[in-house]
Amino acid sequence: MNIPQMQKIVPRLKRAVQAYETPIVEVIAEEKNDPFRILISTMLSLRTKDTTTAAASRKLFAVADSPVSMLRLSQKRIEKLIYPVGFYHTKARNILRVCRILIDQYAGTVPDSIEQLVELPGVGRKTANLVVSLGFGKDGICVDTHVHRISNRLGYVRTRTPFETEMALRKKLPRTYWRDINVLLVTWGQNVCTPISPKCSECAIRQWCKRVGVEKSR
Repeated sequence: MNIPQMQKIVPRLKRAVQAYETPIVEVIAEEKNDPFRILISTMLSLRTKDTTTAAASRKLFAVADSPVSMLRLSQKRIEKLIYPVGFYHTKARNILRVCRILIDQYAGTVPDSIEQLVELPGVGRKTANLVVSLGFGKDGICVDTHVHRISNRLGYVRTRTPFETEMALRKKLPRTYWRDINVLLVTWGQNVCTPISPKCSECAIRQWCKRVGVEKSR
């Protein structure tokens, strides 16, 4: 696949994903462009379904929506508000740790660099890229399991880990698509290009896909 093909794929996906629900973190970012909410909701979303993340985020932000107000809550209170997100005990603890660091080191604001964000407890490159792109409008490539899988399935990259995929996309993907690629491939991966038995017969970009590793499809 070359750059002209990607220039065809992205517009086609932008039209196709309109038929599906937008990933919850994108929805939260659209509702209120608040880097803190984006950071916390992304932390909650790790290994958790979007519907669960959505409910947990709204319950939590209804009670506390800033580092200061969050620190007024106990860990047990946060756990109850975010349950049943995956690893809710650990996430509640990390939320409090993050809020304390934001107040002590960043005057209560969320830093806008990937390098600073990944130093926060429970924050990896996926979360950091999403925060800088959605929260600050900076170019970032957020690679989760869907972006990693589909980028390889298309034959656009040949990588073994999400980190390798991010680095490969940073070198190869035109910068104009960096902020779009996550929401497009996450939506597509949740609904069409699934991990097992993808719906290739319904795929809007199948003519450009090499179907790398696909043994069975619908």
